[in-house]
Amino acid sequence: MTASFVHDTTALLKRSLRHILRSPDTIITTAITPIAMLLLFVYVLGGSIHTGHGKYVNYLLPGILLITVASGIAYTAFRLFTDMSNGIFERFQSMPIARSAVLWGHVLTSVVANLISLALVVLVGIAIGFRSSASVFAWLGVTGILVLFTLALTWLAVIPGLTAKSVDGVSGFSYPLIFLPFVSSAFVPTSGMPGPVRWFAENQPVTSIVNTIRNLYAEQPVGNDVWIALAWCVGLLVVAYALAMSTYRRKIA
Repeated sequence: MTASFVHDTTALLKRSLRHILRSPDTIITTAITPIAMLLLFVYVLGGSIHTGHGKYVNYLLPGILLITVASGIAYTAFRLFTDMSNGIFERFQSMPIARSAVLWGHVLTSVVANLISLALVVLVGIAIGFRSSASVFAWLGVTGILVLFTLALTWLAVIPGLTAKSVDGVSGFSYPLIFLPFVSSAFVPTSGMPGPVRWFAENQPVTSIVNTIRNLYAEQPVGNDVWIALAWCVGLLVVAYALAMSTYRRKIA
């Protein structure tokens, strides 16, 4: 990693973050919408949902955190698609800057923006009653899993950002990611779901990640869920990174 790469990536990171601050739509979708969902489920639906895990906000928060990340990375794909469409991408490539800095600027912007959104969601959760007995190491563990999850989805978002032909195409890829938490243990226990739905919910990545975060917050044993969650995150990250870099090299060749 050269000084030029670090300098160029930092400059492009600052550029993307300024764009986010000037985009009310991005802020509403990536930060305000997850908070609204948290309040909706806790105060409107939470009274009718029994999880057997104490306060519903404690059960719900990990799932809302994953939805926050899924909503955030949709804008990573959109920002990259916009740079590709309006010629900024080619202009950067013609300048004397590190060639991969353009891509890494978008990826790091996604990580920083999502961490800020996640912190806001957690603060609102605490304000409405979320409590955790987790140690500092458990909080660091939660943060590490969320960063891994964000990186994996971000590199996945890079692929449609580079290849989409229209705004509809680049926006559509994120819908399945936002929908996945609804068919998992994020909102209700999987034990009450019918057979095939329960099997899918228990074997898709969101359930193991949510269960791990929930148990870390509660200082409970994480069991095999943590290894399954890490396997999903790392596996998806490796595959998405390889595909995204391969696509990127073809674009700049």
